Parts: sequence; structure tokens; C-alpha cells
Amino acid sequence: MIKRWYMRFSDMVVMVTGAGRGIGKAIAERFASEGAVAAVCDMSLKTAEETAAAITAAGGKAEAFEMNVQSSDQIQTVIDRLIEKHGKIDVLVNNAGITIPGPVVDFQESDWDLMIDINLKGVLRCSQRVARTMINRKSGSIITIASESGKTGKPLFSLYAATKFAVIGFTQGLAMELAPYGIRVNAVCPGIVRTKMWESLDKDLARLQGTKEGEALELRKKNIPLGRLEEPEDVAGVAAFLASEDARYMTGQSVNVTGGREVH
Repeated sequence: MIKRWYMRFSDMVVMVTGAGRGIGKAIAERFASEGAVAAVCDMSLKTAEETAAAITAAGGKAEAFEMNVQSSDQIQTVIDRLIEKHGKIDVLVNNAGITIPGPVVDFQESDWDLMIDINLKGVLRCSQRVARTMINRKSGSIITIASESGKTGKPLFSLYAATKFAVIGFTQGLAMELAPYGIRVNAVCPGIVRTKMWESLDKDLARLQGTKEGEALELRKKNIPLGRLEEPEDVAGVAAFLASEDARYMTGQSVNVTGGREVH
């Protein structure tokens, strides 16, 4: 975690879901590096504690919470603990999500239910409950990590795209509802991010497409105009911008961070 000379988020409380690793970890680290208390939420308490410990060791402030976005009770418990200790939640980053690739004709209904429950309903559960606390303060920012697949559907990712299209629509509607309270709602749409999730996806795609491991990722890399894979920190920087005063006139937006793969 890089320490920065400016502290845009000093004394702010930022709740990040799926923050144990990958994009969520980078986001929690970025906010903490700029003065925020990072509430590191993950379904694995061990992973959340590891991320929080790394932030603390680097001089930041972080608290670890076990939280599954499929559980309304766990979500509310975390929110209650943060409000009790800090009196507020300034920023919510909805990052937790999963991907199950495959042909639509082969999906089981349980696959649909699981992805919708985590990728869409998880965002709904967290946003609804945190928004209630923000409305009382007439202040706050909600940021959801969507995907380039929420702008353009792609083969073998149809169900994933459906959840991310829905998240973008929800972002737009919620932004209009919360604007009168001074609360901004935006989304970030990453492309191909170098994470353990994509390493697993690459293996799945090799199996589905009959290719060698690594080929799917390499092919997508060739289609990135900027010529490199995306890093979690690339997403974290845009999330931090959207939460900052520099973006105070932005709401209802879904910002592409794809190296040029997606341009609308």
C-alpha cells in the first residue's frame, strides 16, 4: 500500500464488500492510504483480517468483518457495529461478486439463482441498508463495481452480463432517488483485471473452448488497446475518484475502466 501526501478521506468510514482480495482489497487499501477507516468486509473472516492487518502495518486504519452479501442479518450487523463505533458510513463500495461462465443452454437454475443472489441482490441488500443511514445525514457515496459485461454482453458470460446490466440500471435509478439527499451513486465497469478470479476463469474457458490454459487470457489481452491487463489498483483509483470531492457533480454514471475495450 502506497502512502500518499494528500488525505482526501481523512476521518471517513468506507465499507467495502468482498475486500479480502483482488479488486476489493486494492480499493480498501487505496481509501485507507488516503486517511479513511477501511471496513474490510469479506465472507472469509481470515481473509478480511489479513487485508486489515496489511493496511494497519502500512500505517492505515482498517477493521475486519465477516460478511456474506447473501445474508441480510450479517450485513445489518456490520452496519450497526460501524454506526455504533463511528456514527456514520461515508462511502459504500459494493464489490463482492462471482462469475460462472458457460453456455446458457447448460446452466442449471441453481447457477442463475446463485449469481443473481450475490451479484445483484447483494448490491440491493447493502445499498438499501447503508442508504438509510446516509439519508439521515444527507450525505454519502455509493459505488458499485459492475463490469464491461454490463455494457456489452459476451459469449459464455450471458448470465454474468445480465446481473451487471441490472446493477447499472439499479445504479441509475437509485442515483435519482437519493440525489435530493445529497447522496451520489455511481458504478465502475472494469475490463480484464489480473486477479485470482480471472486465473480461475481462464481455466474454465480453456475447458469450455477446448484451448490451453492461458490462451483465453492472452487473446483478450491482445484486444486491449492500451496493451496490458488491468490491475486491481486501476479500478481502485477510479473508485476513489468517484468518492472524492473531485466527482461531486457526478451521479448515476457507470465509468468504463477497460483499457479501451469498452467505449460506451
